[in-house]
Amino acid sequence: MISRKNASISKFIIHKVGNKHNSTKNAFSNKTVDFDEASYDLMLPFLLKPFGSVVQSYRFNHHADVRLNEINNYSDTIFNDEDAFIETSKHIVKHLFEQSNSAQIKTGDVLVVLFEGIEYNEITTNALGVFKIENKVNFFQTYLENDSYDVLVQKGINSKKIDKGCLVLNQSDTEGRIILSADNNNYDAQYWTHHFLNIKYADDANQHTKNYLELCQEFSNEIIKTSYGEQERNTFLAKTIDYFKENEILNVERFTDEIFEEDKHKTLFEDYKKTYEGEQDLLIRNQFDVAEAVVKKEKKKIKTEIKLDTNIQIKLDIDAPEASSEYLERGYDDEKKMHYYKVFFNAEG
Repeated sequence: MISRKNASISKFIIHKVGNKHNSTKNAFSNKTVDFDEASYDLMLPFLLKPFGSVVQSYRFNHHADVRLNEINNYSDTIFNDEDAFIETSKHIVKHLFEQSNSAQIKTGDVLVVLFEGIEYNEITTNALGVFKIENKVNFFQTYLENDSYDVLVQKGINSKKIDKGCLVLNQSDTEGRIILSADNNNYDAQYWTHHFLNIKYADDANQHTKNYLELCQEFSNEIIKTSYGEQERNTFLAKTIDYFKENEILNVERFTDEIFEEDKHKTLFEDYKKTYEGEQDLLIRNQFDVAEAVVKKEKKKIKTEIKLDTNIQIKLDIDAPEASSEYLERGYDDEKKMHYYKVFFNAEG
């Protein structure tokens, strides 16, 4: 994630990108935007806000040589020669146009922006931003005519969130240049990250943590829920989150020893892990540093609810792994021929 408190826009240009499948063409600007104060104060946080909460970063990718990655090359050109900003921004739009390989790819405005003062991991750097505005919203505009006010409808950019955007930082690590990406209109997951940017997740603690938590969620849904029910599924997820919160380093063997009481459940998990790695085409490390920010983000996605067919839901606290086994009891009523849950408590909240 970045800090934008000292960030500024040094260059900004707007182009329009078409779609080669429906014969719409690109349209280019030849001058950068000269902001008034009100527009600038609204534009800067609008562009950078999505990256304030992004915890995972990407690196450029290419099947032959990463130096052949188009956006990597265009970024280098702009960072090394700001006078090339306008012409290079046009090349970026042309490259984006070439990725419109289906009719559903939307046309829109493309904002190419050079930022200064971006703070990332306690380092201040400049960055190249590319943003695509795909959807515009209707808004009312009032105006005075013949001593009376009237109203008309106009279309404009929604200042609440961007559709697609990336930040290419002028900063590298052992894996290459650091990239952040956001996609709020994910109708074609391959279009922005894989075809246009051609980027891959960094091989770091953030990605290892995310991979392992996603493995645990899939295991809870496909194996635990199916074989043992919702209550056991929720207990497993709560224990998993608790383990990640309490340990700075995750070791797979210690994790399974602590989470699973029976060897047969450890074997189930280990077998599922191997299958999952093959299906997802990834390798989950046996030991890695836990990324706290990723744990917090992934925890919000986990649903720990027991939904019953009698229009009743039991919501369990993900931060209380022992609560389900201690205070929730499942049984079967022979008279009603129905399952039941018994909940123990001292006082109603």
